[in-house]
Amino acid sequence: MPQQLTLRVRPRLALVAVLLLLAFVGATARTATAATPLTVSQAIATQNNSVQTVRGYIVGEPVATTTVNRSGFTDDLAIALADSAGETSTSKMVYVQLTSSWRSTWGLRTHPANMGKQVDVTGTLTAYFAHAGLKSPTAIAAVGATPPPTTTTTSPTSTTTSPTTFPTTSPSPTGTTGPYDSTYYANAIGKSGSALRTSLHSIIRSQTVLTYDQVWTALKDTDQDPNNANNVIEIYSGRSIAKSDNGGVVDQWNREHVWAKSHGDFGTANGPGTDVHHLRPEDVTVNSTRGNLDFDNGGSAVSQCGDCFSDSDSFEPRDAVKGDVARMIFYMAVRYEGDDGWPNLEPNNSVANGTAPYIGKLSVLKAWSAGDPPDAFEKRRNQVIYDTWQHNRNPFVDHPEWVGSIWP
Repeated sequence: MPQQLTLRVRPRLALVAVLLLLAFVGATARTATAATPLTVSQAIATQNNSVQTVRGYIVGEPVATTTVNRSGFTDDLAIALADSAGETSTSKMVYVQLTSSWRSTWGLRTHPANMGKQVDVTGTLTAYFAHAGLKSPTAIAAVGATPPPTTTTTSPTSTTTSPTTFPTTSPSPTGTTGPYDSTYYANAIGKSGSALRTSLHSIIRSQTVLTYDQVWTALKDTDQDPNNANNVIEIYSGRSIAKSDNGGVVDQWNREHVWAKSHGDFGTANGPGTDVHHLRPEDVTVNSTRGNLDFDNGGSAVSQCGDCFSDSDSFEPRDAVKGDVARMIFYMAVRYEGDDGWPNLEPNNSVANGTAPYIGKLSVLKAWSAGDPPDAFEKRRNQVIYDTWQHNRNPFVDHPEWVGSIWP
C-alpha cells in the first residue's frame, strides 16, 4: 500500500509542477510584454492621458509648438524625443516635460551632452506645448550607448550647417483666431513685432482703474476656487483658502503683486499698483518670501509652497502657474509704456533689477509661457476681469503666440 500510494502521488506532483512552470512562464511573458516601452511614434498616436514608458533619442529642447532648439539651449524645462537620433521633423517628436526633480540631470541647458542619448521616460501621455507630449515624468533612465545622429545628406560639409532650431511651420503673427479678434483686437490682427505691441497697448490701456481696497473684492471673484465657491486659490502655493480669511496674519492670504511694486516704485497707488491682471491671492508667508525677487529657475525649496524655489535674487513658482506668471509680466510691460504718468515697465534678462522699472528673467519667462499654456482657470480669470472689473484683457492669455512676436 505505501508503494502504491507513492506512485499515485508522484504523477500528481509532476502535473502540478508543470502547471506552475507554465503559469510562471506565462506571467513572465506577460510582464515582459507590458514592460516593453512605446516607440515615439506610438506615443504620438496614444495621447490619452495614460501612464506609459516611452523610449527615444533626445533630439533637442522644445520652446514652442513647432520649434525645438538643437543648440544654444535656453532652459532645462523640457526635452524632445524621437525614434531616430537624427530626426529633424517636430511632427515625429514627443515633447517631455521636465519637472523640477529631473532638470539638473536631464535639462539640456545644464547638460547639453545629453543630446543624442537614448532614454526611457515614464509619464503621462498628454499634450505639452500644444504638441504630442509626455508630462509629469516619474522615471527617466538612459538606455546604454547611443549612435551619433545620422544624416540623409551625402555632402560631408552639410552636417555642420544645421540651423539652431529645427525646421518649423511658421505660424502667422496672429496664430489661431479667437472670439475677440474681430472686435476687441481688430486693430491688432495681422500685425507683428513693434507694430503689434503699439496696437495692443492702445487697446488694453482703456480700462476701469480699481482702488487698492476694491482689489480685495475683485480677487475673491477672479481667483475663486472652481470646486469651492467660498474659497480662492493662492497662486504660488496652490492652496484653496476661505475668501474671508484675508489679511496680514500668518496663514491668511493677502494681495501679491506679481510685478513687484518696487520694480518701478509704483506702490499701491491706483494704476499699476491696483491692476488686478497681475494681483493674485497668496499666503502671507510665501508672499513675504517672494518679496520683490525677479523670476528665474532654481534655489532652495520654499516653505508652505510645494515645487517653489528661491535664492538671494530670484523666485521660481510651481510649474502649474509658470506660464500664468510670465503672461502677467508681459501684460504689464505692454500696458504700462510710460505715456500715462506711470513708469515704462519692461522685462529684461537680469535678476538684479532692484527698484528699476524692469523685471527678469526674460528668457526664462518666455520659456515658462511656452511650457505652460493658458488653462481654464487662467482663461476664466481673464474673462471675469474683462466682464466685471477692469474691462480690459490680457492679450497673451488670448494669444500666447504674441509673446514670441513682440519678444523674438
